[in-house]
Amino acid sequence: MVGEELTEQETALYDRQIRVWGADAQRRLSKSHILVYGMKGTITEFCKNIVLAGVGSLTLVDDRAVTEEALSANFLMPPDENVCSGKTLAELCRDSLNEFNPMVRVSVEKGDLTSFGVEFFDKFDVVVISFCSLATKKLINERCRKLSKRVSFYTVDCRDCCGEIFVDLQKYNYAMKKLDETTECELQYPSFQEAISVPWRSLPRRVSKLYFAMRVIERFEEAEGRKPGEICIEDLPAVLKLKKEICEAQSLNESHIPNALLERLVTGTREFPPVCAIIGGILGQEVIKAISGKGDPLKNFFYFDSVDGKGIIEDISDPTPKG
Repeated sequence: MVGEELTEQETALYDRQIRVWGADAQRRLSKSHILVYGMKGTITEFCKNIVLAGVGSLTLVDDRAVTEEALSANFLMPPDENVCSGKTLAELCRDSLNEFNPMVRVSVEKGDLTSFGVEFFDKFDVVVISFCSLATKKLINERCRKLSKRVSFYTVDCRDCCGEIFVDLQKYNYAMKKLDETTECELQYPSFQEAISVPWRSLPRRVSKLYFAMRVIERFEEAEGRKPGEICIEDLPAVLKLKKEICEAQSLNESHIPNALLERLVTGTREFPPVCAIIGGILGQEVIKAISGKGDPLKNFFYFDSVDGKGIIEDISDPTPKG
């Protein structure tokens, strides 16, 4: 991205944004390449935000056919069913996103995300995956980390009126400006595997209950061989049993994971569009920060629950230094 200037057309189109975050940040955005997997409601909100912001290219991966659930939360789906016929979710979203900003190259990559080798991810600066299994999150994160360059990695999940974002920027340097002073900062991020492996008893007492609840749901779906969201109220007794087992193994009081919260996550597997807009907006903001190198980035989990209207950042990292 170094050395390439904005074109006259880009400068005119992004004039207002340049006034906010500067020409250098916009230049970095316009030369960035983003990979996105899982075209659900939250991801489509994110895609809309970064396409309007003016990233260089956006590659979509999702070979699924259109379903009733997709139509309920994905505003990029055309209302005409005939248009949807024979096209994948990624292809339909590409067609809609092309109309938002013709200067952004939006393309589709077909195939199973887990089958793509490490070299495939080398083409991108940012990788965002949505509603993936526990194993897939670990796998894709690990492949991004094997590259010689730094690739920013994000996972996002939205269930019922709750949302979770995970961020891995690896070793990240950025500039923080306060008044007339600019400070150079550095953060070291753990991988997804490292973060969720931190013993629960070593975490602060006030860690978001959603963090623990999402780990229980992930573990249940993995143990039962389910795809994300393939869970229903009939599974609640087994989920509560697993919660008890995990809490005992982690020396955590069961009250940290309310049964009522798990019931909401089990029964409300569909996305709630207003929450999609909030989580997609936060995710878009964080990706823009990571690309531009400006602003204090999120480290490393973000949670939102519309029941209390609170957004919470949790730093889940191993407190012990590595030898």
